[in-house]
Amino acid sequence: MDPVQATVRLAPAAAARRPARLADLVVESIVDGVVSGSIPPHAALPPESALSEQFQVSRITVREAVKLLEAKGLVEVRRGVGAVVKDDTHWNLLDSDVLAAAVRNDANLSILDELVGVRIALESNLAGLAAEHATDEDRAEIEAIFHRLEADTSRPEVFIGIDVEFHDRIMAASGNRLARSIVSTVHSQARTSMRYQGHPSVDDVRTTNSEHRVVLDYILARDAAGAAEAMTNHIRSAWQRRRPLPPT
Repeated sequence: MDPVQATVRLAPAAAARRPARLADLVVESIVDGVVSGSIPPHAALPPESALSEQFQVSRITVREAVKLLEAKGLVEVRRGVGAVVKDDTHWNLLDSDVLAAAVRNDANLSILDELVGVRIALESNLAGLAAEHATDEDRAEIEAIFHRLEADTSRPEVFIGIDVEFHDRIMAASGNRLARSIVSTVHSQARTSMRYQGHPSVDDVRTTNSEHRVVLDYILARDAAGAAEAMTNHIRSAWQRRRPLPPT
């Protein structure tokens, strides 16, 4: 049986602006529709002519958009059928567009919970590696960032930005470029969501920095197991503090 044809709508974010590359207008709208579920798995996208007319772009632009969607794991092109939507087991969640849409449409926080789990798995290991492999210069720079954090615990809006530097400098000291890149990709996208970032109070950031102190002490002591455990505890407890309560 042929797939049911999907209805595609212009995504609100795309409607607010017209991207420099017109294919992005189509891609952004379809990504949002697929990830939100308004375009269901196994549905067929409208034909080229219909998408071209709807988005006021050429058929060449539509073809370019479909190729980009294929690369993101969202559709497959079938002979005689066209582009058919794939289920979420095929999506490339490290793709910036797909991850952004997943975070944006994460009503029950499952994606953000998974993202925190990824951070714990990778960053705890990286903290342990940093304790083992960091140079004297690395340790001095990590400690200097910690003292900047300590000086700004009364300004949460400033603290948040320095916090990212602290974690990234530890990851850099680990020497594992791939794991650092993965964490940076998912974390930078998550930080665009206020449900992830939260509204930390002065007390919150002071608690956070006391946890940073423990991580730092283990790194300075070259204690890999201690640094890994401290990073695990820190990321988990920080998320528990700022995770939004479920709707009642």
